[in-house]
Amino acid sequence: MKKISFVIAILISSNLFAKSDLFGYWLTPGSIVLIENCDKHLCAKIETIFVEEGRDPKLILDENNKNKPLRSRTIVGINVLSGFSIDDIEQREFKGGKVYDPRRGREFKANIYLKDNGNLKVEGCLAFICDDEEWLPLVVTINADGTKEASLKSPPEDEGYKK
Repeated sequence: MKKISFVIAILISSNLFAKSDLFGYWLTPGSIVLIENCDKHLCAKIETIFVEEGRDPKLILDENNKNKPLRSRTIVGINVLSGFSIDDIEQREFKGGKVYDPRRGREFKANIYLKDNGNLKVEGCLAFICDDEEWLPLVVTINADGTKEASLKSPPEDEGYKK
C-alpha cells in the first residue's frame, strides 16, 4: 500500500508540475524556443528561426551581438533566458532575469508571466522603458523520420497573433 501511495504522490506532483505548462515549445515572433528546467533555472534554447525560403536557419549567425567574439555563433541553439530561478512548481511569475534578443544583439532585464490563457508574456526592459512579447505554446510532434511538426496548443479565436 505504501508503494502505491508513493507512486500516486509522484504522479500527482508530476501533474502539478506539468499543470504550469511553462516547459515545452513556444512560438515567438521570430522563432520557436524550447523552455526547460536547467538546474532549477529557466532556460530557453532557440530551436529554429524563421527565414526566407531557401535559407538554412542553422547557418544564420548572431551577427548583431554586441560581444564581437559571439558574432560567429549560430542563432539556433542560443539560450535566450538567464537568471530566472524556479522557486515553486506552480510558479507563474519570474522576475529579475535577463532575455537575449538576437535581432538587436542585446540582453535586457526581463520578467516573465504565465498568463491565464496559457500564453507567456516576456517583458524586456532597458532603464525605465519596457516592452513585451506574447509567446504562444506549441504542441510539437516528432515523426518517425526525426522531423518535427508544430501546431498551436490553443489557437487564438479571431484575434490573430498579437505582439
